[in-house]
Amino acid sequence: MATLSVKPGQRFAVSDWHINSDLISTNAERQRSASHQIRQEARFLRNETNNQTKWDEHDNRTRLAERIDSVNRWKETLDKCLADIDTEIDALAKMKEAAERALQAKNLPLDVAIECLTLRESRRAIDVVRDPVEDELHKEVEVIDGAKRDLQQKVIQAFEQLCLLQEARQQLNFDHRGKMEALEIDHVCLSLNVNSPNISFKVNPTRVPIGSTTPQEWDQYSQYNKDRAEAEMKASRELREAIALTIAQTNNELEAQRVATEFALRKRIRELEKAYDELKWQEKNTLEEIAEMEQDIRRLEEDLRKKMWDLKLAHTRLETRTYRPNVELCRDQVQYGLTDEVHQLENTIEALKQKLAQSQGALDALYKHLHHIQTDISYKANSLMLDNKCMDNRRKLTVPAEKFVPEVDTFNRTTNRTLCPLKSRQLELA
Repeated sequence: MATLSVKPGQRFAVSDWHINSDLISTNAERQRSASHQIRQEARFLRNETNNQTKWDEHDNRTRLAERIDSVNRWKETLDKCLADIDTEIDALAKMKEAAERALQAKNLPLDVAIECLTLRESRRAIDVVRDPVEDELHKEVEVIDGAKRDLQQKVIQAFEQLCLLQEARQQLNFDHRGKMEALEIDHVCLSLNVNSPNISFKVNPTRVPIGSTTPQEWDQYSQYNKDRAEAEMKASRELREAIALTIAQTNNELEAQRVATEFALRKRIRELEKAYDELKWQEKNTLEEIAEMEQDIRRLEEDLRKKMWDLKLAHTRLETRTYRPNVELCRDQVQYGLTDEVHQLENTIEALKQKLAQSQGALDALYKHLHHIQTDISYKANSLMLDNKCMDNRRKLTVPAEKFVPEVDTFNRTTNRTLCPLKSRQLELA
């Protein structure tokens, strides 16, 4: 009898089959439920992340725009500071140049004052006096030296302040360049989007770069540069005012001293002219007195010669009458008269000789005094010429250099005034 073949393997029960079908259905439903849950969560996540990303990008774009505004405000502030500090540097440089010109301008008054003092050293003898003119000239030199010291100090202070302003400007300029670069970078960042061709992944983009600062430090840095620049500009303005005041004060002091010196010089010239005129008057009177004295001496000498002849006559008469013979040798009235005449003539001659000697002595004294007068006249003429030369030189202080023409020969420092010629006797006495 034929037999059926049986497939080898495990045999499941119908119940197992139903259980397996139910299990598959249950698992399918559970997987679909899980999948649905995941899909819902994914959709929620996509929606949330998209919104978060958009808002984050929007917030950062807003932050970039605000940062650009902040940087731009500081840039504008630094622009204004740079413009102000450039203006102040230019103003201070011009004021420094004005101080240097004022300092240079003091050389001419100083040279003139020293030249006047040097000229007046050529005075001679009694005219070498420490008069008010010399005092004013020395005071003028002191005033000019003091003015030059003050101006030189202001020039040095201006130079130092210019260095500080340039240093502050360099710091401002450095900060300004940084702001410009930051603005350019932030503008580039603001212009980027997901479709930009030059975006890419970077290595460790969230690192903190070396040298990073906090917003407070960033703001304090620019504020410090601004405050420092403003402080230096304030100091520069005060220095400019001080320089202008110093220039005005030194000019006023020098002008006042110039007026005082020239007043004293004019007064001294008038005194010299008066003394010179007085001496010339004395010289004229002395010469007239000498002429009269010489004439009187000649008359005395003539009278003396006449008296000598009269005495010779009386002597001769007396001597001749001694030859009378015998009793005729009488001491008569004639004899007494001739004797009295001789005595009288001898007394007269002696008196005339004494008076002649006195007259000669007086004439010698007149010649000596005339020499002193004429010597003093030469001193006064020399001093007058020197002071007039000083007065002429001081015209340089008021007359432009291109229009200045000396009124007195610069090289003629002594006078060649022609004096009254002395006679041979006067030359011997001198």
